[in-house]
Amino acid sequence: MKNLDISAEGANAHTSGGTSRRDFLAQIGLAGAGFTLAPLLGSAMETQPRLADAAPVEIATVNLTINGKKQALSVDSRVTLLDALRENLSLPGTKKGCDHGQCGACTVLVDGRRINSCLTLVAMCDGAEVTTIEGLAQGDQLHPMQEAFLKHDGFQCGYCTPGQICSAVGLVTEGHAHTDAEIRELMSGNICRCGAYQNILAAIKEVQKA
Repeated sequence: MKNLDISAEGANAHTSGGTSRRDFLAQIGLAGAGFTLAPLLGSAMETQPRLADAAPVEIATVNLTINGKKQALSVDSRVTLLDALRENLSLPGTKKGCDHGQCGACTVLVDGRRINSCLTLVAMCDGAEVTTIEGLAQGDQLHPMQEAFLKHDGFQCGYCTPGQICSAVGLVTEGHAHTDAEIRELMSGNICRCGAYQNILAAIKEVQKA
């Protein structure tokens, strides 16, 4: 059996067609790369028309009453009430938690009704009256629900507390909860990861009685 020639001279030996083994292998490598890159390049070319066809930004003018003060906003029509409060109106008391309407940290009152502001477009609130945690107190006088939360230690880390308080105020106004079980059920959309539920329940019951 002949020994394989693995020397540099052997690697450069020409085939019968006049192409060296090294050149032949390089051509195979380039061909393989072409097959690999072709689908990727095709996909990139397909995405360009979609980027060009992206919908333009629509600016909406929204008139709101925020914590008793009239406000006029010109914002992207896709902006949520939560982001408008925090970013445009500098009201950071309303917290961004899950951003999917599952934790209740962003709860505010719109025309007296509690809502998840992360799921509500600010453009949908034109003409509405919005109350955030910053608007519950009257000067230095805390809202009764705020006082009750302090008295009964209805919070630990405090991150969910603004949403808990706003939701509790809405619950009392609605007047549907008359038992501990009903209060727990109607407050179930507000999650307290610290587990202060029993103290929150006590605070709400005190305000109800008052």
